[in-house]
Amino acid sequence: MTEPAKTGRKNQRGSRWPLGADSTRESTKAAPVKTRPRDPWQLGSGDAETVLAEARRALFVMVGFLAILWVIQIANWADHYHLTAEYGIIPHDVGRLPDIFTAPFLHFSWEHIEGNSGPLFIFGFLAAYRGVRKFLLVTLFVAITSGLAGWIFESPNSLGAGASGLVFGYFGYIIVRGFFDRHLIDVMLGLVMALCFAYQFSVLLPQQGIGWQTHIGGVVGGVAAGWLFRDRGPGGLPRGQKPTGPNPGGSRADLHQELRDLGL
Repeated sequence: MTEPAKTGRKNQRGSRWPLGADSTRESTKAAPVKTRPRDPWQLGSGDAETVLAEARRALFVMVGFLAILWVIQIANWADHYHLTAEYGIIPHDVGRLPDIFTAPFLHFSWEHIEGNSGPLFIFGFLAAYRGVRKFLLVTLFVAITSGLAGWIFESPNSLGAGASGLVFGYFGYIIVRGFFDRHLIDVMLGLVMALCFAYQFSVLLPQQGIGWQTHIGGVVGGVAAGWLFRDRGPGGLPRGQKPTGPNPGGSRADLHQELRDLGL
């Protein structure tokens, strides 16, 4: 008697599967999922979580910053504003050039610090909520540009002090940051702030008793900081710009990984 033909072969557990199942199982492997690159002008969920954490830090930083200003103001007032006279900006005096870093912490009166505190907190928080580390760099850069503008262009018989240079620097930074970082939310935020605080631009015009040179230096510094400290992608490219050329990552391992992702 002939033995009936076998229609399959046993696996290790004694069960059977049809002949050719190996090729079938091999061909049914899930193909690698290709993820669509995120639009650089959108705010993803991961970004939102990071921004929320940075916003908390920005709030604490600005509250601490204002607390320091007011503590210094109390000591300055008690000393009859000797600190302002000693560490304010005296234009064209080389020996007083380092005072561009101390002048933003000093004021001439209670009205002076009250007028600066509100805008400083609002603009400072909005400038810092995307990253406190970047905010500190922006602050240093704006302090230099606004202080130098006052030291170079104001009258040599004047004395400059106050945080208004930082206020205008943050203002300029907020207006342009969204365009340089390709964040739609920041673009809309900058436009809203520019419309709501348009009256601030009147202080940039020459006026007696107002350090408008320092204000202009702050705005210029804020705009320049928006460009210098803009978000950059891998390889130092601006955020959203795709690298060009073969193997832009410069690594053979990266090229092999891309081929594997494509199923090659």
